[in-house]
Amino acid sequence: MKFRKKPVVIDAVQWFPPGDERHDPAMLSHRKGNQVDPPDYRQDGDLWQFSPIKGMGDDIFMLRTLEGELRVSPGDWIITGVKGEKYPCKPDIFEATYEPA
Repeated sequence: MKFRKKPVVIDAVQWFPPGDERHDPAMLSHRKGNQVDPPDYRQDGDLWQFSPIKGMGDDIFMLRTLEGELRVSPGDWIITGVKGEKYPCKPDIFEATYEPA
């Protein structure tokens, strides 16, 4: 049996990290980790930044979803679903699945 996805309108924004000219600081709720000041912010927003131990790599950006916390990469789309849930979507999948409404 085949099914067609119901047409729904979603909200989505493309995400870019701090330092990128396309970055929107309003999207990032807070930071957590060892290299931030003040240290160890609590995770209370949908999109947050984790700074690993100094010298152990670049900052990691996470999105709280219904499936748990998922890593967000530069250029990913952050979609808000029909019930307000948020989830990341890779640019190629987004382009193949969605079109402007």
